[in-house]
Amino acid sequence: MTRHKAVFNWSGGKDSAHALWRAIRSERYEIVALLTTVNRSTLRSTMHGIPTELLRAQADRIGIPLHTVDLTPKGDMEDYSAAMDRAVRRYREEGVTHFIFGDIFLHDVRRYREERLAPAGIEVVEPLWGESSEQVMRGFLSSGLRTVVVTTMADGLGAEAIGREIDAAFVASLPAGTDPNGENGEYHTFCYDGPIFREAVPFWLGKPFAQSYDIRLDDGSVRTYGYWFADLQAAE
Repeated sequence: MTRHKAVFNWSGGKDSAHALWRAIRSERYEIVALLTTVNRSTLRSTMHGIPTELLRAQADRIGIPLHTVDLTPKGDMEDYSAAMDRAVRRYREEGVTHFIFGDIFLHDVRRYREERLAPAGIEVVEPLWGESSEQVMRGFLSSGLRTVVVTTMADGLGAEAIGREIDAAFVASLPAGTDPNGENGEYHTFCYDGPIFREAVPFWLGKPFAQSYDIRLDDGSVRTYGYWFADLQAAE
């Protein structure tokens, strides 16, 4: 079977690892790179807050090269779109025809991806798409992938959830109304072991720290969102 040349859009978290695991098992894709957006100021991934050093450690143990897309500290959609367009052009010239993502049901996000990538002749692939959050979580728990919580919303799970392993006990403990996979931003994770890795990624978690962001909404108003982050670091 001819495999499609693809780039995997890598966050370093559980849904990304789960989608990569499924894509590899399908044997339909030749994945040439893990593409990750990184804040140029902090040298950490833009939402999960994973240090570049750990992103590279993940990629090394997976066996797929890491390509970081550097975003300015401002990191707005204009900046993101321009940086991603450059990456898309590069990989299209190298014969890539598919970009793979780990989304589950965020239709506006998928629509945005398709609208940006279709003109370049790139097809969007979503291995987790179409399943409920509960189904995806059951699939994750049975995959053997191991992750810890590294980011939470301050007015949700809070600092207490930082560092918790994603397992059946964690899922059972989530407050009512919380998406099991954190699809509404409730939490983000760092994946460090499992069937896509040749060995576990060594890391340590320091003391959690708080950080806030001002987000301009569609109506022009500005809302402040607070988060807790793990002081995630590579272990020696």
